[in-house]
Amino acid sequence: MPTATPIAAPGGTAVREPRNAVVSTYTALSKQVRDAGLLARATGYYLWLVAVLTACLAGLVAGFVLLGHSWFQLLVAAALGVVLTQFAFVTHEMAHRVVFASGRTNDRWGRLMANALVGISYTWWMSKHTRHHANPNHVGKDPDIEPDTILFLEEDAAKRTGLLGWLTRFQGYAFFPLLTLEGLNLHVTSIRSVAANESGRTRVIELTTIAARLAIYLGLVLWALPLGMAFAFLGVQLAVFGVYMGAAFAPNHKGMAIIPAGSKLDFLSKQVLTSRNIRGGRVMNVLMGGLNFQVEHHLFPSMARPHLIAASKLVRAHCAELKMPYTEVSLVESYRIVVAYLNRVGLGERNPFDCPTFNTLRRV
Repeated sequence: MPTATPIAAPGGTAVREPRNAVVSTYTALSKQVRDAGLLARATGYYLWLVAVLTACLAGLVAGFVLLGHSWFQLLVAAALGVVLTQFAFVTHEMAHRVVFASGRTNDRWGRLMANALVGISYTWWMSKHTRHHANPNHVGKDPDIEPDTILFLEEDAAKRTGLLGWLTRFQGYAFFPLLTLEGLNLHVTSIRSVAANESGRTRVIELTTIAARLAIYLGLVLWALPLGMAFAFLGVQLAVFGVYMGAAFAPNHKGMAIIPAGSKLDFLSKQVLTSRNIRGGRVMNVLMGGLNFQVEHHLFPSMARPHLIAASKLVRAHCAELKMPYTEVSLVESYRIVVAYLNRVGLGERNPFDCPTFNTLRRV
């Protein structure tokens, strides 16, 4: 029988791996899922989804042309941000080899859609996201909790000073406003990463495709609209894209258990205890690109989006049998948890109106 492994929860309470959560239980769950046909491809669903998104994109292009010099173009820009995010969700699933049976076909279409349509490096996303899936919320291994503008660990927040240090203390409240810049950040970071870390054919193809997409997109907007309106269009599109992407990915792990550096945990416990599902059924499944079933997505990364609902029933029952926490909340509640968690990290459990000098002397 394995020994229990402590995991640091957001509030500082230790969560322990259930003693009966052994590797063989995931094997049994996986067999249940496979026998139910839930690991089958759903290529038809994705072809239909891409066709609908393409029709929406064509409609937005037509609307852009017909509206001309009108501030109603900002509505087109906002809708474009939504449609491009939906394409990004499909690209994410192609990266997980979900759409087509052939891994090469998934990569080919995923790279084309990510680079030429969304404007983000497919290779960069694959590398970053693969590391996250292998070790979610694991200190030193998950790139999604590494220090950035927003910090996810109290030890990182304690080191930050100056203006950013002040912002970090209230970073939960600043989180959603900062997401308006996330669209621009994703584009810049992915290009910088490919330029610095890739070489040969991959580097040339991705940078060339992204540059061509950027030139065509910017060129058309700047040519068709007055300068001020053009910049407003680009700003709204990027802001909506960033907020939508962040709002879909943030609820999944932020505020869930943190696995300390050097800890070892079986696959089932590691994925379930660090992931959070969002209620809402099929509607939420479309709006969040399947990310609302984060537990199932992490346990079965190559599972097609339409099968996640049925799989969640099997996973929930399996976790109940093991007495393992299975987290599912509403979307609004998830955002409340994320904001509270980020503020807690930034403050380090301190009262923002306390005097640091007084507290230091009192401890002494």
